[in-house]
Parts: sequence; structure tokens; C-alpha cells
Amino acid sequence: MDRRRYLATLGATAALGGCAGRSGSEPAGSDDTATTDGVATETLATGLEIPWGAAFRDGTLYLTERPGRIVRLVDGSVEPVVESVDGVRHAGEGGLLGLAFHPSEPYAYTHQTYEAGDGLANRLVRHDLTGGWAGEPLLTGIPGAPIHDGGRLLVHDDALYVTCGDAAHAPNGQDVDALAGSVLRVTLDGDPHPDNPFDSPVFSYGHRNPQGLVVRDGRLYSTEHGPKVADEINVLRAGENYGWPEARGPSDDDRFTDPLAHYSPTIAPASATFYDGPIEAWQGDFFFGTLKAEHVHRVRFGGSEARRASDEPSGDGDERRGRDSVVEQERLFEGAYGRIRTVFTGPDGHLHAVTSNRDGRGSPVGADDRVFRFTPA
Repeated sequence: MDRRRYLATLGATAALGGCAGRSGSEPAGSDDTATTDGVATETLATGLEIPWGAAFRDGTLYLTERPGRIVRLVDGSVEPVVESVDGVRHAGEGGLLGLAFHPSEPYAYTHQTYEAGDGLANRLVRHDLTGGWAGEPLLTGIPGAPIHDGGRLLVHDDALYVTCGDAAHAPNGQDVDALAGSVLRVTLDGDPHPDNPFDSPVFSYGHRNPQGLVVRDGRLYSTEHGPKVADEINVLRAGENYGWPEARGPSDDDRFTDPLAHYSPTIAPASATFYDGPIEAWQGDFFFGTLKAEHVHRVRFGGSEARRASDEPSGDGDERRGRDSVVEQERLFEGAYGRIRTVFTGPDGHLHAVTSNRDGRGSPVGADDRVFRFTPA
């Protein structure tokens, strides 16, 4: 079977297999596995409540749950780490969101919504893993709201990136002093990164509600929720303006940076990762989960088949545009597992996904919310 036909078959059979599991109401065990042509879907955990952030430390998967709990997966069981993180305000889309670990020190970082004096706000908190995950706020007062809180964290090259939604106030996107409607870059101690363009934590702006971040070949990719049109995939660069709310999707205005891809009607992309695992047909491709459209989305960029190492220098000009062009897309597991929030790869290279069916907008079955791992059959 040729590669393109294999991909089409994979998407169709995965959706059919997953839908059969979706209709069930009994919790599945951690060893529950559904096999489709070329891919096995293994259920790693069930019974979670709105899992959001996901990160590995020493081979163990840790997850945040939006109401305020941190858990880890140990020997097929969900083990509480912090039952209720102090001060988290679970309101609408806000709560305990992104999670990342310090690359060498015993610290974790979380993105939290909390109650400030004048309403909801968001903050970046560092947790001491040697002190019972005690929290130390590093950056506070980021505008918050029941919607559009961003929430994704990424540690890369001794810097910490934080996505911030516009907090339901669209003009925040064009205000570089607001922090909301932007992607922030800070040091691992929470200070504005010295290479930032505005002498502040702001790295890029003009964002509505970005919820995916990943680095590949020296480029920072993000996914972002649009209104009813123009969900976006962007490559983020320091100081650039991505248009919201004045531009939705591509624009003729030279002030704004166009997305690599956009989706109308919206599908609600909520994460971002690249795959270099053992499933040959996926290698080098970009993946994200979708909430509204309820599938895992696969994107192939121009030149991705030739890219395997993350240390390859990035190009510019025509080379950069060619390598960032979208040449193929596919919906995987469509409708199979409901709302997909975070898609990520593990230290073994396998693709993982968590559902978000208990977030008030989904239709949970008895086993939800769940964590899946996709491996060769």
C-alpha cells in the first residue's frame, strides 16, 4: 500500500474503531487497547476531571486537572500529587492549566487562574518538588476571565514561554503592555527574558487564545483559537504582531504576520507537538488536538520528511516559507473519543492525547476523562 493511501485508511479505520469505544459507559482498565490498521490505541488512565497540562519527569507522566488537582501515572494507576492547589479559581475555561518542568532543577511550573482584587487574573507559579510542591508566584496580574485564558507552558533553551489569551477583551491583543493577548517569554526565575523586544515579558502579541506551543528546528510553533473563523497555526517570532482582533487569518496588512494555516469554520485547536516516533507514516508531522471538531489533527509541512533532528538550523526567505508550507492534512480518530485537549509525545516517542469531555461542553461517557497512547499495532 502506498503511503498516501495508508494515511487515508488509517484515519478512517481509527475513527471507526474509536467510535465503538466511545459509546461504552464502563470505565476501561489502564491496559485496555483498541487496535486499528497500523495503530494501537492504549488507554493509560480513566476517570480524570478535565486534564489540561501534561509533562514528563524522569519517565513519569504528570497531569494537571483544571479544578486544581495534580496527578501522576504510576504502574497504570492515577496517583494524586497535590489534591488541591492553593488559590486556584476554576471558573469557566480558567483554573489549573499548563504544566512544565525545569530542565535540571527540582521545580515545576503551572499556569493558574486565581481571584484577584478586581476579578479573575492569571499567574505563573513555580513549585518546589522537594517541598511538597509548595508554590511561589513568579508572575501575577495577567488579565483573566471565564474564557480566553491561554494556559500553555513550554520550557526551551533556558526560557519559559507562556500563552495568554485576550481575557475576553479583544483590544488586549494589540496592547503590548496588557500581557493578555500575547505569548510571554521569561527566564526560569520568572524575569522578563533579556532578549525580549519590549523590555517586558511579552515575546509576541496580537493573539486571541493560543493554547499550543512546540519548538522544531529552532522555530516556535503555536495553535490558536479563532472566533467563528480562522483558527490558526503560527510560527512565533520575537516582536511580531499576529493581528487579533484587527486581522483574522491572512491579511493584506503588512503590520501583521500571517498564519501558516487557518481553519474556517473553527475546529478549536488546543495543543501542539511534533512526532518522531515509530509510526513511519507520521514521522516529522505536526499534531494538535481539537475540542470542537473532536479529532486529532495531523499536518505535514513542506520538507518535513527530510527533518528528523531538532538541531538543524532554520532557514529564511524562500527556504523558510517552503519548509513551513502545509502540503498535507488529515483528521484522525474523528468523533472517536470526544473533545481532545492536549496532544503530546512521550520520552519513548509515542503520541499521547487527553480528552476534555467533562469541561461542560462535551458529552462524557463513564470512563472520561481519559489519557490515550498511540503505538504501532
